[in-house]
Amino acid sequence: MKYNEISHFSHPQHKLKFEYTEIPFKCDGCKEVGIGSRYKCAMCDFDLHMHCAMPSPSIFHPFYTKCSFQFLSRPPGNNPRFCNACEKDITGFTYHCTSCGFDLHPCCAKLPMVLDDGEVKLYLYRKVSSSCHRCGRKGRSWSYRSKCKKYNLHVACVKEMLVETWHEFLGSHGNKSTTRRLEMTRIPSLKNTLQTHHHKSRGKVKKCCEMAGLAVQFVISAVLGDPTTLIAGVIGSLMSRA
Repeated sequence: MKYNEISHFSHPQHKLKFEYTEIPFKCDGCKEVGIGSRYKCAMCDFDLHMHCAMPSPSIFHPFYTKCSFQFLSRPPGNNPRFCNACEKDITGFTYHCTSCGFDLHPCCAKLPMVLDDGEVKLYLYRKVSSSCHRCGRKGRSWSYRSKCKKYNLHVACVKEMLVETWHEFLGSHGNKSTTRRLEMTRIPSLKNTLQTHHHKSRGKVKKCCEMAGLAVQFVISAVLGDPTTLIAGVIGSLMSRA
């Protein structure tokens, strides 16, 4: 459910207003990058993903059938923690399973199991045996995989591409000025992520992987917290300019 204005425990001094942005922002809840729908305090330059603004007290995930994840405003304990979906550090809001010790970023916890752009479907897997078209490695983090099972992209690799592109924006100083964010609107180019696994293949398999490459923009939009056709189209437009 979407509200035009909300009060939030993490920013009690002002109400947060819903807005849609095509400019990347850093969420003050989970400390991860976002784009698209958000709740914002314009007075304080405070931003929250939709998933961070209205979290569920507890969730279950199909990849961890024996786990019950509880929402926490900060990582438990004093030791560094990482997200079991993307392998990146947990530094803010998280879903934590006390019995297993697993952690998920709010946006990772809500990643769609299927991304469908009308022409190709990408399925979310906890582990896959094939190599990632970005890093060339197997295993590692959760992955989106094409129906033909020949195209695979790690969620961790998508985040690494974002970090590489927005390195200063994601730096330890957390510069969030409007001017700075306007400079960081370049979505990472994925032209080199598609390897030539099918350069000799023909027919449906080759077409499937070509379409999967085009659908990567949906993977990025999902990782950024807004897996909608609208924001995926924006990302696709920005990618084409890269």
